[in-house]
Amino acid sequence: MGGVTAVSGKDTSFAHLIDERRKWYNNRRIIALNAWIVLLLITSSTNGYDGSMMNGLQSLPQWESAFGYPSGSKLGLLNAIQNIGGLAGYPFAPYVSDGIGRRKTVFFGATIMCIATAIQTASQSVGMFIGARFLIGFGLTFAANAAPMLVTEVSYPTYRAPLTSLYNSLWYSGSIIAAWTTYGTFKINSTWAWRLPSLLQGIPSILQFFLVLFAPESPRWLIRNGREAEALKTLAYYHADGNEQDPLVVYEFEEIKAAIEYDRSVATNVGWKILIATPGNRKRMRIIVALAFFSQWSGNGLVSYYLTKVFDQIGITGSSTQLLINGILQIWNLGWAVSASFMVNRLGRRFLFLLSAALMTLFYMAQAICFAEYAEHGSPAAGHAVIAFIFLFYAAYDVAFTPLIVSYTVEILPYSIRAKGFNVFNFVVSLALIFNQYVNPIALDALSWKYYLVYVCWLAVEFVFLWFFLIETKNRTLEETAALFDGEDVLEQIANKAEVQHEVYEDGSLEKKSFGADNEAPRV
Repeated sequence: MGGVTAVSGKDTSFAHLIDERRKWYNNRRIIALNAWIVLLLITSSTNGYDGSMMNGLQSLPQWESAFGYPSGSKLGLLNAIQNIGGLAGYPFAPYVSDGIGRRKTVFFGATIMCIATAIQTASQSVGMFIGARFLIGFGLTFAANAAPMLVTEVSYPTYRAPLTSLYNSLWYSGSIIAAWTTYGTFKINSTWAWRLPSLLQGIPSILQFFLVLFAPESPRWLIRNGREAEALKTLAYYHADGNEQDPLVVYEFEEIKAAIEYDRSVATNVGWKILIATPGNRKRMRIIVALAFFSQWSGNGLVSYYLTKVFDQIGITGSSTQLLINGILQIWNLGWAVSASFMVNRLGRRFLFLLSAALMTLFYMAQAICFAEYAEHGSPAAGHAVIAFIFLFYAAYDVAFTPLIVSYTVEILPYSIRAKGFNVFNFVVSLALIFNQYVNPIALDALSWKYYLVYVCWLAVEFVFLWFFLIETKNRTLEETAALFDGEDVLEQIANKAEVQHEVYEDGSLEKKSFGADNEAPRV
């Protein structure tokens, strides 16, 4: 399968059904849908906020003195405990997402995070702070499992890929707020220098309380649970101004039903074993597990959580300067990640991943050379060059790994295993993060610039893997994308069944129903 893009002859079955007049900026139903999707996208902001906040807090003397100047394993635990909390939630998250629905699962996770943020802000000891961060990670597991799935399952077809790619890209929106908050609170001569950033971490979760009241539930979840009428009404309301006989709505509805029926016919067992029970699922999980590890083992962990230690080793020791560079870096990252999100349909997933891996290898090698030059000769220019190459490295990372690791994962999984497969992805990410957060500070202290060479070699391995195993998925519906891994016959079977049913509707053989444009949004 090396280098194969796996694009079938029939490029995109739904393109001719799209009403070109219906745009994100001129259709009030799509505008409303995208507004709810924004509330889902900010789930990622909580995670981004945490990484940048912990970077910033390590530069605050007020935080260091409050918790006994943590270092080594204690500092590693403070950083890693949120991901340990996430691990505790993983056995339950997919069952909750599939059981009560995507929307209510996001609300459940947001509630836990709000409570945990209050405890973190009020912390009087390092144990209380660690316990609060554990709960934040636990709640985030539920919200982060359900939110991107709901985004990809409810989005208007032509906007699905960029919107789902924005999910992980907005990690940096939280990161920016945290970086500049800690920069601003640096001059507060009290514990509020770190309590205020802790308090603001709860804002995304508070906003998501509104989600459960008004946002739509996933039509896939509704159909899977026997609520087909509500699913059709939801699709029609947001994708066709309420017209249930709109060609696009009929095709979407029938294709979702066909895909779910196929999943049921080939797998009565939807336990964890199904993830590796078929050749198609094994291909999916190989890619998903690899992307999860690559997302954290590409050298980015050094900057994400230990930027202060990197600065110290290249002679940039002023807290104000460190915080300023951190804040600028997050804005830089957000710009590249968001830009890449809107290029996924034009350039394709495979091209962006390969470009990203190649450039990361190049720029990380340049970082290692400059770091070595500074360590051996103390050259200020070499130290400043490390900063420049950190920015270039992150631009390369943001071209693919920031926007695509989540969107690619959820789109290649069929509905029946999407929650479990995505949960495995998040679980592997947490394992990789915990390893990094413990090992990186120790290895950096022991090996200094030589530690960078380990990542240079690993990045080259990533490029080779992506070249041989990553499959192109652009310009397909969600069901077609998921079916790619099961073979062309399955792909055409699902598409043809949807097309046949669509033609039946067009011929008037089935009862046609619609509700007017002025009707209320469906309540599910």
